Amino acid sequence: MAEERHLPRIGDPAPDFSAPATHCTDFNFSAWQGQEWVVLFSHPADFTPVCTTELIAFARQFDRFRQRGIKVIGVSVDSIHAHLAWLENIKEKMGIVIPFPLIADMKMEISRMYGMIHPESSSTATVRAVFVIDPKRIIRALVYYPMNAGRNVDEIFRLVIALQTADRFTGATPANWQEGEPLLEPPPQTMTDVEERLTQTDRDAKEFYMTLKNIPQPSADPPHQG
Repeated sequence: MAEERHLPRIGDPAPDFSAPATHCTDFNFSAWQGQEWVVLFSHPADFTPVCTTELIAFARQFDRFRQRGIKVIGVSVDSIHAHLAWLENIKEKMGIVIPFPLIADMKMEISRMYGMIHPESSSTATVRAVFVIDPKRIIRALVYYPMNAGRNVDEIFRLVIALQTADRFTGATPANWQEGEPLLEPPPQTMTDVEERLTQTDRDAKEFYMTLKNIPQPSADPPHQG
């Protein structure tokens, strides 16, 4: 009988956990997160080529994430000793310091809580999962990648910024949205809403069900503190 497993869903609370980590001997997820956004990602294995490129990509954009109040954290089923050796190797051979923590999940408890183990792919390694978790510790987005396809860190950043912007200005981002571009208004709920949409002069009404509104440019956002 196949193992029953629960895949977390958008809107679910992100499971809390405590585990060994490279940057803290007594790591607790919720205490570390505080009131900030988090990108939690899993990788199949240490000392593998695709995973190494992904760690480096996240490290190179680390400051960009932090300036927007976004923390980054990785997890795999490797030991803390393997993690430390891998990070030291990346630093020595490639000149990149990994500034975010890596969680050691040797018992696969965290990976199972987050639905990162897909037995049809591998029963002993995590797939490439990404979870975007908001400051209330709610899962706002999740993306699963196969083991042989590396992630696009620019797109992960864009996704978090899209969620932050949609929350702040009460709207939705259209396809291929980039920061600073207009948002879509929520759909009208009544005929009065429909009529107002078609007569508003401060909106770009493509149709009554598709109205764009301008938002302040990114430079107007306050810098992240901390």
